[in-house]
Amino acid sequence: MKENKYTQTQQVIDTLRLQGGYATLGNLYQLVDTPSWATKTPHESIRRIVQQSPDIFKIQPGLWALEEYRDEVMRRFELKPGNKKSEEVFTHGYYQGLLVEIGKYRRMTTYIPAQDQNRLFLDKKLSEITDTTHLPDFTYDNLKRRARTIDVIWFNECHMPSDFYEVEHTTDIKNSLSKFYELQDFHAGFFIVADVCRKKEYEDKLHVSMFSPIEKRVKFLNYTQVVDLYEGLKKVEGNLW
Repeated sequence: MKENKYTQTQQVIDTLRLQGGYATLGNLYQLVDTPSWATKTPHESIRRIVQQSPDIFKIQPGLWALEEYRDEVMRRFELKPGNKKSEEVFTHGYYQGLLVEIGKYRRMTTYIPAQDQNRLFLDKKLSEITDTTHLPDFTYDNLKRRARTIDVIWFNECHMPSDFYEVEHTTDIKNSLSKFYELQDFHAGFFIVADVCRKKEYEDKLHVSMFSPIEKRVKFLNYTQVVDLYEGLKKVEGNLW
C-alpha cells in the first residue's frame, strides 16, 4: 500500500492552521519547516503555493488565509464582505502596521497617531505594536500639531524624525503633500504609500508649483513595495535564526 506523501502544500496549509488560519508571507518564511525541501529557493516555493492553492486566499498583498477559516478570519479582522469602509479601515491599519514593524527592525522609535491606536494590524491593535502614540518634544507646537496627524513617523536615536509616512487608500493625496510641505525643514524622508493605481494621481498633484520645494524629496511607495520590504526583513531574520 502506497504511503501518502506529506507535500509542501500540505505543510504550508498546516502551518496556517497552527497560526489560526492566516499568516503573512513573511511569517510563513520563518514558520514553515523547509530544510527537507529539495529546493534552494524555499521562499519562492511558499509564495507559489499560496498563490496557486485553491485552499488559500489572499486578504491583502502579503497576507494569506485558509478558505476553511474565511468567515472566522474576516470576523477577527472586522472585515465585512462588500463593505468598502471596513476594507479601507483594515487596509490602512495593515500598512501602518507593516511600516511600524519595518521601522522597529531598523531600530527606529515608531509613532502612530492616538486616533489610530485602536486600528487593527492583523489581530493586534496598532497601540500594541508601536512604540508611542504621543509625539516627543522635538519642535514648535504649531509643527507638532501638523506632525501629530501623520500616519507613521520613525524617530532616530536623537528623537528627531527620520521618515514620515502617509497611507493613502482613498483619501486626498494633496492633504498629505501639504503636511510634508510644512515639515520640509526637517532632515527626513517623505513617503506616500498607496495602491500602484494612484501613482499617476500622486505625480499630478506633486508636480505643481506650490510643492516644488519638496518635489524631489517625496517618494511614492506602492503597497507591494511595502510588503516586499517587510518580507525581506523576515527572510534576513529567518537566516539568522
